[in-house]
Amino acid sequence: MKKQKFKLESSMKSFRYAVNGFVIALKGEFNLRIHAVATLFVLTAGIYFDLPLVEWILLCLAIALVIISELVNTAIEYLCDVVSPQKNPQIGKVKDVAAAAVLFASLIALTVGLLVFLPKISS
Repeated sequence: MKKQKFKLESSMKSFRYAVNGFVIALKGEFNLRIHAVATLFVLTAGIYFDLPLVEWILLCLAIALVIISELVNTAIEYLCDVVSPQKNPQIGKVKDVAAAAVLFASLIALTVGLLVFLPKISS
């Protein structure tokens, strides 16, 4: 296998594809927009409460987990719709499991958020 050299142009093209994918998902997925708004709220609250580094790290990881799972879920849904445009119980299961991953990630993020912010709000 031939080793490929780094090329700025191809790296920039890949970056543009990734940004385009995020924009497509953001425009097409209401839940991703909800997560984006929640992210802005959490970041604002983190600044307001002047969080220590460790709490910022935990919140950023939780946010990343949710956004990444939502993007993967969206990609799976788009692919499933191409593979099987007609109603298919197996495709339905695939979509449900992908959605469950987002739900689980969201619950973990909510738990992290509560653990970080509740002590600050209650004091």
